[in-house]
Parts: sequence; C-alpha cells; structure tokens
Amino acid sequence: MASGTLREAAELIFRHAVSAVDPCRCVHSHLSRTNELLKAGPREYRLDDFTRILVVGAGKASAPMARAVEEILGNRITDGLVCVKYGHTDVLKRVQLREAAHPVPDEAGVIAAREMLDLMKNVDERTLVICLLSGGGSALFVSPAEGITLADKMETTKLLLASGADISAVNTVRKHLSAVKGGRFAAAAAPATLLTLVLSDVIGDPLDVIASGPTSPDPGTYADARAVLKSYGLLERVPRSVREALEKGAGGAKPETPKPGDPLFRSVQNLIVGNNRQALTAGRAKAAELGFNTMVLSSRLRGEAREIARVFAATAFEIREMNEPVAAPACVLAGGETTVTLRGSGKGGRNQEMALAFALEISGLENVLLLSGGTDGNDGPTDAAGAFAHGKTLFAGSGKGLSASDYLARNDSYHFFEPLGDLLITGPTRTNVMDIQVLLVR
Repeated sequence: MASGTLREAAELIFRHAVSAVDPCRCVHSHLSRTNELLKAGPREYRLDDFTRILVVGAGKASAPMARAVEEILGNRITDGLVCVKYGHTDVLKRVQLREAAHPVPDEAGVIAAREMLDLMKNVDERTLVICLLSGGGSALFVSPAEGITLADKMETTKLLLASGADISAVNTVRKHLSAVKGGRFAAAAAPATLLTLVLSDVIGDPLDVIASGPTSPDPGTYADARAVLKSYGLLERVPRSVREALEKGAGGAKPETPKPGDPLFRSVQNLIVGNNRQALTAGRAKAAELGFNTMVLSSRLRGEAREIARVFAATAFEIREMNEPVAAPACVLAGGETTVTLRGSGKGGRNQEMALAFALEISGLENVLLLSGGTDGNDGPTDAAGAFAHGKTLFAGSGKGLSASDYLARNDSYHFFEPLGDLLITGPTRTNVMDIQVLLVR
C-alpha cells in the first residue's frame, strides 16, 4: 500500500471517482458527430433533417453538459437555456444560463422553466430539442400546476425532505404538482424530435424519477402521490391547494401525466450518460492502484443514514477480525442515497450524519476510516460534501467538549466535525451521481 494516511487515500479515491463522472466527459462519451450525422448511444440523427436545434436542461450538471453539446454541435445550435443551482455555472457560448435554488425551489427556477416552455411554442417536425437533465433537476425545473403556487410547492417539498421520504417518493408527489414533470415537458416539445441526455442521481437510474422525469412516461398516478403524503403523515399538513389538486386528480377531474405507450414518446430518446456505478468503478481502480484489496459493496444504498453507518461499522470489524469480505489493507466502496429523518434543529447532511453515527460505532478501533461524501460537493444545506470519521473521532470531539451522541440526536453533525477539521470540502463539483462511501481498514 502506498505511503500516506488513510484520510489522504480516502480523499484521493473519492475525488478520482467523482472525476470519472465529469458531465462534459460523460456527454462526449455518448454523443458524437461526424459531419451531418449525430450519434447518441445506439441512435443516429441526420442533422440536415432539422432546421432548428434547441438545447434546454436543468440540474447541477447541466452547464458542463451544455458546454459539451456546444463543443459537438457548435453553430448548429439555434438557441437554448439551462438552469443550474446557484454557483454551479460554466462558460457557455450559445446556450443561455440561469441560476436558481436547490433543494427547495425559488422564483428564479419558475422563470427559467417558463423561458424553456416559451422556446417550445414554435417547434415543429423539423426541430431537434436536446434536453440535459441531472441531479437537482426537480427543484431547478419548476413550473407549478394550475391552482398551485410556488409557495405551496416549496412548503410541500420542505415537508417531504424533512420526513425522511426517499427521492422516488418525493418525486412522485412533485410530478403531480407540475406543468413540466412526469412527461409533461415531452408533451410541450411535441411534435419536435426530443433527445434527452441524463446524468443519473437516482438508485437504479429510473428515467421517470431522475429530475422527476420531464421527458419520460410516468407510471405513477395522482392516487400514488396522495398515498405518499398519507404514508408520511403529511396529507393534512401540506397546503390545501396541494391536497385538493391530488384529490381531484385521483378522482379523475384532472388529466393524468403521460403514461407508457403514449404515442408522443415515439419521437423521444432518453439516454443515461453517467451514474453512480461508473464512479464506483473508477474509485475501485484508484484504490487498487494505491495498494488496497478492494470491493464494491453496492451502488444502491438506501435507508436511514445512521442505520447504514452500522453496516459499515460491522464490515470494518469483520475485516479486522476475519479478513472478510475482503482482507486488509481493505477498501470497501459503496454508493447510493440515504435519508435523514429530522429530529432536531441542527445543521448537517446525510453524509455527515452517517460519518458521525459510524464514529459512535467504532470508537477506539485503530486504522479504520470512513469517508462519506456527496458527489455534487454539497451535503444538505451546508458547504461540505461530507465528512471523515475514524476510531479517534469521539476522543477528538471530547477534547473540545463535544458529545457525539448529543450532536447526532439533534442532527447537528456539521458543527461536530467543523471544529475537528474533519469536514470534506470540495466546492461545487458540477456533477451529481448521488453519494459515495469509502471505508478503509489497514
């Protein structure tokens, strides 16, 4: 194993994994042009069949994705606009850039969505629309359905995020409160040819869930959305307009989202260009290069962050005692998206919470470290991507008068790790394929 600390090794592995899902590189690997022939995955498009090419999109990675499309198509692009999270910008020449709030939407996102819908008003059969979607698209591509205000959607989103609902459940509701989600943007773009390039931030890469599926058929229903709110005890807590909209839809008084088999999707291609598994594969190669015996546990981790932390702790003990499931020096990689049910009013995110819960489980265990980080560089409403935890974390905290169990109880992991210098700070990475965990045992 190469010299250096476990912390240095873990960060090298994490950053290498993130670099493998650079949005610009991902687009170039799936979209190419030879003269007047544009190839997108298995499909080909004759550019001389189109008089206009429009580029739209939303998500944390949409700006570098748009830059890649500009590099490929150049002045063939007629017009375009993408909306990104504040600070996740890039230098674009032909596609306009808008910034808006995430994870709770704001008015800037509404305006950007309106501008994209305006671009669709005059499309025809000789228009090619290229849509660029990535993590964060649900909040950044926001157009409340008739009768619902932005404030109503913001309140509903906040309640869902605080409830511990996973992204699939959250987006089931979002799709039925929107004029663009759940395949409705595909309907707005008809009769144009629609090519959507997707950087996945959802477990299993379900096209109808990523960015709430604006260009994908929606198998869910108003009744499903209502059931989500009911299952999390939110049906009577959401704004009245939201509750009434879902009830009307479930009763057949409002048109459903476009479903699988709808003819409008015959001219739509949705193509995944990058995902969490791709990042983990790169991380595994880097760990092996550093001399670790390496395995990928899963790219589908879900559940409460503090419960998943116990799985990593048990794995660390198993490696130390039995050299299973992989012998030390070991690197166990995993990815996915966990959740946090808010019990306190502290500051943190799911990755910091996982790291803190892990530290409580392995206190005193030497030569063990967990890095848990968000590939987008933002863990919850903080400037940290995640945190590092090891066997001496609790002792370091005690030395500064910090009780790990107290900070975990009030969901205040950020303020526990900050004075220890154990936050992972990357800044915006301009990509997003969920989270990555790096467990090292020496």
